[in-house]
Amino acid sequence: MGGNNVNLPPGFRFYPSDEELIVHFLHRKAALLPCHPDVIPDLELYPYDPWELDGKALAEGNQWYYYSRRTQNRVTGNGYWKAMGIEEAVVTSSSNKRVGMKKYFTFYVGEASNGIKTNWIMQEYRLPDCASSSSRASKRKPQPKTDYSKWVICRVYEGNGDGDDDDGTELSCLDEVFLSLDDLDEISLPN
Repeated sequence: MGGNNVNLPPGFRFYPSDEELIVHFLHRKAALLPCHPDVIPDLELYPYDPWELDGKALAEGNQWYYYSRRTQNRVTGNGYWKAMGIEEAVVTSSSNKRVGMKKYFTFYVGEASNGIKTNWIMQEYRLPDCASSSSRASKRKPQPKTDYSKWVICRVYEGNGDGDDDDGTELSCLDEVFLSLDDLDEISLPN
């Protein structure tokens, strides 16, 4: 699955909020419940560099989505994902209840000791550690305990490098050269 080949009617776009990713997709995946629409594929994180996700992960605009098993190994063939800061709680908009956690990662090309930082960002969403305790007790046959720690949803995108959210427009090197030519009028060259 990849590109924009998703089972959505024409005109519909996949732009879920953090809460929707966790409640409507990740929670159902971890509990082995069906997701409708079932559009997010399962991928192992480590074999793919971020620019290789096109055609493998769900693409919407300049963002790619996929399920992966939670792992400490975030090393790919050409680099690694390095955590940025601490995890943030994802809360419901209605009751401010914590439904999950979100952590940011930046992709570095090269070895961990001397990698070069790129503009690729990954948001990794997971269920809270206490998610399994929130299930209702039942007098029926006990269900096997769901291991909520196994699955994450990843949202990967290429940022613009200045800390602001990317609006999807990007200048090529040639565009930047042509734009810089406007400044030549202000430069006095020696005769």
